Amino acid sequence: MKRRFAHLNPLKFIPVAGICAAFLLTGCAETRLTMHAAKKLTSAREIPAGIYKVGNPYRIGGIWYHPKVDYTYQETGIASWYGPQFHNRPTANGQIFDMNAISAAHRTLPLPSRVQVTNLENGRSLKVLVNDRGPFAHGRIIDLSRRAAQLLGFERTGTARVRVTIIAHESRQLAGLAEQGLNTDGIAAPPSAAVKTTYLPAIKRTDLSILPVSGKTNLFVQAGAYVRRDLAMKTERDLAQIGPIQIVEATVGAHRFYRVRLGPVATVNDGDRILDAVMRTGYPNARLVVY
Repeated sequence: MKRRFAHLNPLKFIPVAGICAAFLLTGCAETRLTMHAAKKLTSAREIPAGIYKVGNPYRIGGIWYHPKVDYTYQETGIASWYGPQFHNRPTANGQIFDMNAISAAHRTLPLPSRVQVTNLENGRSLKVLVNDRGPFAHGRIIDLSRRAAQLLGFERTGTARVRVTIIAHESRQLAGLAEQGLNTDGIAAPPSAAVKTTYLPAIKRTDLSILPVSGKTNLFVQAGAYVRRDLAMKTERDLAQIGPIQIVEATVGAHRFYRVRLGPVATVNDGDRILDAVMRTGYPNARLVVY
């Protein structure tokens, strides 16, 4: 579950009417102007601009998460969304969560960061501000605001198969402003017109950087990725009773990995069920992946 702070209590102001009775009309108007300015300043203090935050490793539900700066980050998996229960509450970096703005929670990326989220089921793509921690439900890689989910077309279904890619230059810009204590609002909320529809060919299914958009994708539970084949084979034996399982070789840069995957599975609900079984068998870092 996301951790949130309690609501800040707004300051109460002295009614203007009592002050106006003691002054002439001009004085009353000046008093109203002064009180209006005071309210604006107080409102600005109550809605902090947010700080730059990476954070130390933390543990939730028996799983460790390691926040870090990674301007090469790219991942595919399942997105979810959050809304009314956290609306107007502080995010992990001190900004106020607005479910009608375009923002997201991520477990490890620096706060704030900017990512491109592409719905692999319909091709819609959107730039999103990351300013919160989460999601902590197993099998989810990003938690979007309700508005972002609407724009990407999965508010009603609740989840979607997505690709999340950090936008390095914009994330560096956001980090620089936040580290100086400057307001990032000017670049924190891209307009809805920023939604794009993208179509990419399926060239290499083992390469996470090249995935089909607006086409068929496959959903798997990945128990682990190993540099040693014998470790992959042990994992395969441990999980064979859960369902169809395979070892897939993949080369990332100069490294070869052996990925142990169960599936494909038909739905996110099926994936959640299998993921839970894999984790209970002793593989807490298993995750849902999309190919």
